[in-house]
Parts: sequence; C-alpha cells; structure tokens
Amino acid sequence: MIPLKWLSFKLPFHILLLPLLALTLAFSLSFSGLTQAAGSAEEKTSQARPAERKVASFAGPEYWKAIQQGETGRTQSQATEANQLINVQGEEWRIWRNQWVTPAGAYAMGGTLAVLLIFYILVGQNKLDSPRTGNTVERWKRFDRALHWTVATLFIILAISGLTLLYGKFFLRAALGDSLWGNYAIACKLAHNYLGPLFVLGLLVMIIKWMKNNFFNRTDIKWFMQGGGMVGKAHPSAGYMNGGEKAWFWVLTTVGLVVCISGLVMDFPNFGQYRETMQQANLIHGAASLLLIAASFGHIYIGTAGTEGALEGMTNGHVDEAWAKQHHDLWYNEVKNKK
Repeated sequence: MIPLKWLSFKLPFHILLLPLLALTLAFSLSFSGLTQAAGSAEEKTSQARPAERKVASFAGPEYWKAIQQGETGRTQSQATEANQLINVQGEEWRIWRNQWVTPAGAYAMGGTLAVLLIFYILVGQNKLDSPRTGNTVERWKRFDRALHWTVATLFIILAISGLTLLYGKFFLRAALGDSLWGNYAIACKLAHNYLGPLFVLGLLVMIIKWMKNNFFNRTDIKWFMQGGGMVGKAHPSAGYMNGGEKAWFWVLTTVGLVVCISGLVMDFPNFGQYRETMQQANLIHGAASLLLIAASFGHIYIGTAGTEGALEGMTNGHVDEAWAKQHHDLWYNEVKNKK
C-alpha cells in the first residue's frame, strides 16, 4: 500500500511545467528543421530544373510564344515528332484546304458539268452519218476491256468516297443524322484507303499496256484544229486512237500518277513521314483528284451520250464499220488491208 503521506505530497507548479516546455521546444525545433530542409530542397529543384517552373505558368503568352518558335517538350515516345507540342503548320493546311482546294474543286466539277449540259442541249449527240452496216470490227480485246472497267470501277468508288469525305459534312450529315453519317463516312474512309493501292496497280498496267498507241502525231494536230468532229459536218481522220483519246490518256497518266503518289504517302504513314509532309500530300492529292474527276466528266460524256456507238467498243469489244469509218478511218483502213 502507498502511504497516505506520499499522496499528500505536492510538487511546485513550475516544476510540473518543465517537461511540457521541453516537449514543446523539441517539437518546434524539429518542425523548423523540416521546414528549412523542404525549403532548401525546393530551391535546389527549382535551380536544377528551370523548365518545371515555366510549365507551372504554361497558359501564359510566353509559353505559347516559345512553342511557336519551336520549343520542344519531353516524352518517352520514340515516334516521329514526338517532342513537338503543337504543329503550327496545321492551321495553314486547314486554310488552304477549306478556302482554296475545296471551293475550287467544286467550281471545276460544277463548271465542267454545266458546259457539257449546255453543249448537249445546243449540239446534241454526235450521230452516225450513214446507217449501220451490221458488220463489226474488233476494237478492244477482252483483257483491255477488263482492265478498263476494273480501273474505271475503282476510280468511281474512290471518287465517290473521296468527295463524300471532302463535301459530305456540308449536306449529308444533316440529311442522314450523326449516327448514319458517321458510319457512312467510316465506310468511305476504309474503301478509299484499301482500294487506293489497287487503283495504283491497275493504272500502272493500263499506262504500260496502252502507251504505244497514244503518242501524238501530225494527224492529231489536224484533228484538234477541226474540233474532233464534234462541231460541224467534217470528220477529221484518226488512227487507232484520236487526239481526244490521247489527250485523256496523258491527263490520266500525269495527273493520275500525282494522285497515286500523294495518296500512297498518306496511306502508309508507317514510313515515318512528318506531319507537314502528310499535310502537303493531302493538298496535292485533293487538288489533283478534283482536277482528274472534272476531266473524267468529258471522257465519260464523249464515250456515252456524246457519241453514238462509242460505248459499244468497250462493252462487247466490237464496233460497227460505219462508226469505224467515221471516227477512226485510218485505223479502219489498216484493219481492212490486213484482212
């Protein structure tokens, strides 16, 4: 048992406060040390990495000015241009695409269709001068026809899908609704990306196969001077290919190759093209494609509604002798002499 006199023993009050004061002093010293350590660490960090201090105020005008001047960031990605924060050429590409290529292409295609319609109304179809004989001459082999329709079909699909991606948002999106328009746009994009390389192969085969018959000569100059027989009663002489067909062949060859090369640059980005290269390829591809589509309207018109009997040569491979004498008399004479 604890003696009662011990319980009645009392210590002075200031003696009881000593442990409490010592504990408070120790805690204050510890907190002061931690604060100083944190401050010195922060100062060392700010001195060692000034870039982090700039990022803290990244929304300011100095930040964007630095980016426009080519300031790069830090990333673990090894892809091309991974450190580039903003592609400043993107706005220039958008302006060229929306304010120049898109409206110019619409004017070119619409103007071509308007001219052809007016020409058809005023002049009409180029009819045969003499009745059909019933005798035919082989003009296109089966392989040539298969090659033509393969390339033509791919061209039409690529033209429709490409025009949809370029102009569809202006009217199809409102007509179809966001969901249906989105699915249709994705289908057009996939068709364009995967059928494009097939068109390239078909066009290359067509160029190699038909080039020998498409070099210009003096006969073609006379053919152009007489308007190709589309106006008036005169029918200029022509060989196996007339001047108009040769002109279309070289337009398809030159402009078509530009379309193909620029399309392949965008279709295979895995070769490490820079974004600026892709943007330039997009502008070239769009402008050349729209020009080629506008020119194709003339070719389609002359081969169908514009000239009687012209389509038969590419559907069944044979043309009537009356058509051959009128439009390709030099070639017809060669065929008859060989027989």
